[in-house]
Amino acid sequence: MKRLLTPIAICVTGAMLTACSPAALKNESSAVSADSVVVHYADIAEAVYTDSLTTAQTLRASIDTLLANPTEANLQAARTAWIAARVPYQQSEVYRFGNPIVDEWEGKVNAWPLDEGLIDYVAADSYGTESDLNPLYTANVIASTSLMIGGVKVDTNQITPELIADHLQEADGVEANVASGYHAIEFLLWGQDLNGTNSGAGERPATDFDLNNCTNGHCDRRRAYLVAATDLLISDLEEMANNWKQGGAARVALLEQTPEQGLATILTGMGSLAYGELGGERTKLGLMLHDPEEEHDCFSDNTHWSHYYDAKGIKNAYLGEYKRVDGSWVKGASLSNLVAKQDPQLDTEMKQKLAETEAAAQAMVDAAAKGQTFDVLIAMNNIKGNQLVQNFVDSLVNETRTTEDVIHALKLEGIALEGSDSLDNPSAVFDN
Repeated sequence: MKRLLTPIAICVTGAMLTACSPAALKNESSAVSADSVVVHYADIAEAVYTDSLTTAQTLRASIDTLLANPTEANLQAARTAWIAARVPYQQSEVYRFGNPIVDEWEGKVNAWPLDEGLIDYVAADSYGTESDLNPLYTANVIASTSLMIGGVKVDTNQITPELIADHLQEADGVEANVASGYHAIEFLLWGQDLNGTNSGAGERPATDFDLNNCTNGHCDRRRAYLVAATDLLISDLEEMANNWKQGGAARVALLEQTPEQGLATILTGMGSLAYGELGGERTKLGLMLHDPEEEHDCFSDNTHWSHYYDAKGIKNAYLGEYKRVDGSWVKGASLSNLVAKQDPQLDTEMKQKLAETEAAAQAMVDAAAKGQTFDVLIAMNNIKGNQLVQNFVDSLVNETRTTEDVIHALKLEGIALEGSDSLDNPSAVFDN
């Protein structure tokens, strides 16, 4: 669903700014231009996707350790590495909606929710045994050596990245057949979260990966799937990191646009992620339904951090800054600089709205630290928890309204921001 802003004539131009240090920006703020902002936006993308790749490689190393010695401590270390890998990746999601190369690719690494029964064993009493919408609902690749997919017999004897990418991901054209990416790996590391809206994440035992003391069968194939899925994630992230390097496809596509179109790309990503995706599909929908199946990181109960870093990514895009996983900063020409030159009060308002969103996200993080993770917060009759989540939604909606004001202040052409039935047409949620 799109929310279309009124088209307005465009008139933002200027010379390239090459100095990107905070001091240089302070001294030469008048030189900040649309094209310098767009180039720096691409630089941040290169940094954030490179960090996503690096942390995925660290995750792979932790998985090697787990498989070499499948103890509970090593399983916990792999889970910790998965959570750390989410930090830079979630900050990249602001690049999705304005950049087709990113949006078309994103489903390979971050699609959700998933019918996890496609991948491995599930608890039949809580999951069911079949689905009218998905013939592969409980296919259990790990326990199978072949599957019928689209009327064709597919050999699954060898679990490889190619099998996952070419045959299993969205098998039979069903979006819920998520076989690759962060959430497939998350399911393999945690297993199902059977706690509903009560406290507690998945509790897969380390012995599910133990060849000598195997639980739940097929430990060799479960190990193979975990390795293949992680290797595929790394190759997919490497592709996107390369796309943002000098001469990379995403950077070239962005910079081939006019500077004004580049600004529109940045703002499309900011507004669409804040409103339709994060505020709507990932947060308000679950709150309306009180359904933990709508939780983004549903196996690990890490959703509070995923939402926090999604919001952080939007803030990064506006301020032109990103804190890398090594602690260093990438800072430079920003939308904030452009808006401040034209309307200082609006820039102050935008930064305040971003800060309010971050505070609302932090409140959910703080609640999670006390056992009130996102699935608990959205539970029916959890009035205080529901309000914390609603505060986050409200802050994102308010932030989007000011983003629209920024679009108008910069005199940009009509921009379509992603919408969500949960925000725009709530009755439709219950009609489906």
